[in-house]
Amino acid sequence: MGKSYIITSFKGGVGKTVTSTNLAYQLAKRGSNVLLIDCDKQGNSSKAFNAYEHEWTLADVLLGDCSITDAIQHVTESDIGRLDIISANMFLLAADRRILLDTTKPQQTRLSNALDSVERDYTYCIIDCAPDINISVINALVASDDVIIPVTIDRYAFDGISEILTQVDDVKKYYNPNIRFAGCLVTKYKNDDFTNDGIKALKQLFGTVFDSKIRNTDMVSKSTFAGETVIEYSPRCGASRSYAELAAEIERGQNNG
Repeated sequence: MGKSYIITSFKGGVGKTVTSTNLAYQLAKRGSNVLLIDCDKQGNSSKAFNAYEHEWTLADVLLGDCSITDAIQHVTESDIGRLDIISANMFLLAADRRILLDTTKPQQTRLSNALDSVERDYTYCIIDCAPDINISVINALVASDDVIIPVTIDRYAFDGISEILTQVDDVKKYYNPNIRFAGCLVTKYKNDDFTNDGIKALKQLFGTVFDSKIRNTDMVSKSTFAGETVIEYSPRCGASRSYAELAAEIERGQNNG
């Protein structure tokens, strides 16, 4: 695997799934082979690509009931890149409980171990996580290189960021020494004094913020109702251009190590 990114936040409504699906789609469109993993029992990333009803899901992979290749679905493919997905649904909730009860094998490294068998097939792995810290999310952290935290600049903007960074430090200490905080990603961006002052405060508190900012547009909500990425729904809107900029920034970071 070239690089694995976990998109996570303890706050709802910040654009985790929109970022995961659009970043994955954009990277594939730009020529990379991308694996998107839905690690949220609500399965919204799966629904975005009409992959929710697949026989094998992330729950089955974590429980060892199927191989990771059984769970991979092909979403889109071109001459230069492809996008695949491992879906999730409500069975992930039961899987979390069963994993915690199963002490016969490691609980935290199941996803990482499963990904080893397909690491040569993909340039990027994008993991969309629930606003929670459970055993499936811990598995996602252990399997990731970089952590991206979407943030909207509002009254509750910084809620939960410190807690996520604490979890990252714990995973780094015990399971995955290579994981790092890649930065906060500002979503629903408006170019006004309030938002820009909030970004300055975000940098002062947490250090790293992506240069790319996801512009605020109602095309994002409209695209979800249409069952498309915003890039497919409205290629020229501000959010589509923003995700193209984010993909380019990710690629530059990859090339720079």
